Amino acid sequence: MTTENNLSENEENKISTEVTQEETTPDKTSDEQNTHEDESEHTEEHVDAEISLSDALKEMETIINSNNAGENFKRFNALKEKANHAIHDEIEDKKHEYTDAGNAAENFSYEHPLQSRLSALVHIFREKHEAFQKSQEEEQKKNLEHRQELIDRLKNLYTNSEPGTNLFKSIREIKEEWSKAGQVAKSEFKILNNNYFHHLNQFYQMLDLNKEFLEQEYSHNLEKRQHIIARAKELENEPVVQKALNELQYLHKLWKEEAEPVAEEFREKTWDEFKEISNKIHERKSELSAAIETEQNANLEKKNEIIAEIKKLSEPKDNPNHNYWQSSIKRVEELRSEFLKTGSVPRKLSNNNWNDFKSTLRNFNTTKNNYYKSLKGSQQDNLDEKLKLIQTAKDNMLSEDWDIAVALFKKLQEDWKKIGHVPKSMTNKIWDEFREACNTFFNNYREKSNASTDNWKENYKLKKEILEELKTISDEEGSIEKIENIKTSWNNIGKVPRDKIGINSEFNKTLREKLKLNKINELELKEEGLSENQLTDKARKIKNQIADLEAEIVKLENNLSFFKNPSRENLMLRDTYNTIDDKKAHLETLKQNLHNIIAGE
Repeated sequence: MTTENNLSENEENKISTEVTQEETTPDKTSDEQNTHEDESEHTEEHVDAEISLSDALKEMETIINSNNAGENFKRFNALKEKANHAIHDEIEDKKHEYTDAGNAAENFSYEHPLQSRLSALVHIFREKHEAFQKSQEEEQKKNLEHRQELIDRLKNLYTNSEPGTNLFKSIREIKEEWSKAGQVAKSEFKILNNNYFHHLNQFYQMLDLNKEFLEQEYSHNLEKRQHIIARAKELENEPVVQKALNELQYLHKLWKEEAEPVAEEFREKTWDEFKEISNKIHERKSELSAAIETEQNANLEKKNEIIAEIKKLSEPKDNPNHNYWQSSIKRVEELRSEFLKTGSVPRKLSNNNWNDFKSTLRNFNTTKNNYYKSLKGSQQDNLDEKLKLIQTAKDNMLSEDWDIAVALFKKLQEDWKKIGHVPKSMTNKIWDEFREACNTFFNNYREKSNASTDNWKENYKLKKEILEELKTISDEEGSIEKIENIKTSWNNIGKVPRDKIGINSEFNKTLREKLKLNKINELELKEEGLSENQLTDKARKIKNQIADLEAEIVKLENNLSFFKNPSRENLMLRDTYNTIDDKKAHLETLKQNLHNIIAGE
């Protein structure tokens, strides 16, 4: 091929030597780049080491719903492993609790409530990842064909180009297209890349480049190197070290692929300048490591404080009661959540810290379970005491010796409250028997008392005592039973003097406060001795609440119709279906209460 201003053989050899040196120079930083990539991946996995199970599942769901789900295989797989370990740990905790309760380990059976959700997420991601891999293979195949076509064009450019071809424009187009071409399979890349640079070298060595073209090419590449160096200098002051390291890696890629060759006088000079800046930025890795170490040590201190507090709750100084253990259970759950949300700790201490936490939790549960086991013996004694009170109440429920009987039944009710818990299977049965005997007496007493207004002052005195008793009610176990007892006793007492009628309003206000404290609706309160007007008012309130609930259910079900797939299997709609089920169950309860009032039950 004939070109203008042909170069001499010596000049061609000189260009060949320069290009060969330029191609090999950037490889000096390849080990540094690989090391940086490994550190980056390691740092990311270490930060996520203590992520909670719920947060891991949420992030897995976020990955699945993203447009590039298939690209996040490593992240998703790490989260999956974390979720599996967390579920396994919780199942082991349940197993320890089961065996601590005196049960045989081989009879243990427990299915974690989040296992099915995890399995569904893994299944969906597997399908998306397979689709992503298939599309990647197809895309890489197209990119391979395109890059091979560019190599053929490059080869043809120096072996068989037409006279008058604008070599500068042609080689620039090929190089730009090569830099923008997508990824190919790793197994193909090395041979393909070597082939490309071989022909690029051949182009510079074998083609009779005219001096003007060579100078243009050198000038263009030098300008690229200067831009890269300028950007690298800016990265020296980048406050986020990880960001600076990531972008430096990209600048090395540009240097290697797009900024060569340059004139010999600038070759070593520019490379040394760029390498010096790179070394300064890499030296800042110590800042990143120091920051991570400081944060991890702070996390370790916080987690150790949490472990210490749980240990303290497991070893109470005084004899703990039911209220102590109930409040401690709530506090331990808060501490457990706080522990899981706290970030990572130094890797060499991570396993010991985690094992200490699990062991401390297990010890707390064992101590708590032992306490409740010890209660079972005393509960039988409490049952015997309450059965005696029931028998006394039945023996005297028809008595009309008011001076003695009223005081007796008040004493029976007080003694009932003082006796501790009984076996759960007997709680409702004995309470119904005792309440029925008390109601029989007080109903008879009310009928006799209402026959004369002379007892109104005595009624006010009784109501005053009941009101003061209601004010002492807290939210401890058995409080609802006490409130029902107090409400029934109040209903069984007749009228009070007209100037004292305000006590009724005060009682109702206090009652609402105590019901709110114990998280119970007034319509759900069991009570006896209601007058006809009181029953009518209660029925009206229940009807209004039924209407409101039915409207809420219709609204929620209408909202479901806007989704393309409004099934229970849809993870996004699961909470909505659970809410609807809860409201329907509450609705049925209210309807049954209304039926009982109307039927006079």
